[in-house]
Parts: sequence; C-alpha cells; structure tokens
Amino acid sequence: FFFPSSRPRPQQTSEAKMPRGPKKHLKRLNAPSHWMLDKLGGVFAPKPSPGPHKQRECLPLCLILRNRLKYALTYKEVTTILQQRLVKVDGKVRRDKCYPTGIMDVVSIDKTDEHFRIIYDAKGRFVVHSITALEAQYKLCKVNKKRLGDKGVPCVNLHDGRTIRYPDPLISEHDSVMVDIATNKITEFIKYEAGALVMLTGGRNAGRVGVVTRREKHKGSFEIVHVKDASGHEFATRASNAFVIGTGNKPMVSLPKGKGLRMSIVEELEKRKEK
Repeated sequence: FFFPSSRPRPQQTSEAKMPRGPKKHLKRLNAPSHWMLDKLGGVFAPKPSPGPHKQRECLPLCLILRNRLKYALTYKEVTTILQQRLVKVDGKVRRDKCYPTGIMDVVSIDKTDEHFRIIYDAKGRFVVHSITALEAQYKLCKVNKKRLGDKGVPCVNLHDGRTIRYPDPLISEHDSVMVDIATNKITEFIKYEAGALVMLTGGRNAGRVGVVTRREKHKGSFEIVHVKDASGHEFATRASNAFVIGTGNKPMVSLPKGKGLRMSIVEELEKRKEK
C-alpha cells in the first residue's frame, strides 16, 4: 500500500552543479611523458601555472632545477632557490616554482654564469640544453598570427605569448623571427618555405629536424608539409607542427645531442655496441 507522506517533496532543479574553479592538482600518471617522471616517485606532479605555454607543451621550473639540473633535492629547496631571485627566464626573474617554460625559452642562472635553452631532443622530449652567454641573448619565436591591432597598428602574435608591433611587412604567419631578449625587438626573420630547416614540435615525429621539400594545401583539411632529414629519410606532418629554425643545413640556434636525427632501434643498438 502507498501512504502519501505529509512532508513536501523537494523541488527538482534543472541546473547542473558546476565545478568550483580551475583544477589545482595533477596526478603523476597523468603528467606528460616527456617530463620523464618516475611512476613510483609520489602520487602528484607539479601542475604548471597559467603562462605563455600550454600545460602539456611545457616544462615547469621546479622540474628543471630538481630533476634535470639537480640543484635541488626537494620541492622545498626549489622554492628557496627561486625566492632568492637567482633564476631568470627570458631575462626576467621568475619566482613561481610551477612557471611553464617551453620550446626556445632561455633559462639563466647568473650566480653560476650558466645559460640553458629549452628544446626538444630527437625523440620529442624536452632537454635543458646548455648554451653560451652570446646565444642566450636571443631566441627564435614562431609567428602564430599576423593582424591589425588597435587603431590599425600591424602586429604579430608569437608562440610564447608575445605581441610585437610594427613588424617587417614581409613577415607572415608560420615564419620564425629572431627576438632580442633585452629589447624585445625583432632582429631577423626566416620564411617558412621549401628549403627551410624545421624542427617538428608535435605529432609522432616531434623533435626531428629536417629540410622542407614541399608543402601541400588540402582544401577543408590540414596543410601537409614534407620534410627530409640529414640521413635522407623523408616524412610528412601537419604544417602547424613545423617550427622554422634556419635555412638549408644551418640552424640559428645550437641543437642538442643527436642534432634532431632520429635513429631506428637497430641503428641505436649498433651504436651502443660500438661503445
């Protein structure tokens, strides 16, 4: 038997409950594989702060100091180093331990007179590549967008969040520009065309370096670029994955060990046997 209760039924609201703000944690197993964190080294990983590079295309500052350069043993030691204003990224002191550094960023430690460039190795993993003080004065940036800003001022938006006004009229989207870090001015630019030397920043060929042989435009789909590396291997990828770093076989920045040349498993095995 059904006995109607005297208590009034709560009203059903159609509004779904929304999450309260952004996520502030990152599980270690969910962290990008190119950070190369061990599985059993804890439950959590440092979550990158909002910044110039995407969360999954960056390397937080604490991983550079603790895991790569070994200047700190713990997370707390990283904080102590950064609070002393010892570390600069692109010429600016950064004290946020989760600050996201990305491709082509220059990390400088004046106290030890060391300079590093964040760049991909041949397997698509971030490496902290040691460079000279002269090379640390500039960086290469990819032009993501060219547009007219307020009051019709021409400007370019670069891959690291910079906006530079009044660029050279010959600069177009997907080209690379050399930016002087101290003055934030464009000193040189490289066109994205056949014969340009590119490093791939996404896809399964990330980290490989080669010369553009041709570009294919597909209406309604992705533009494809064909690349040939130094050993003669050809591969294709989306045009958006290519980052111009020079012309011919002359890169404008020094490359890490391997020079962006990916070897097969057999070639790697033979190289190990030679050692």
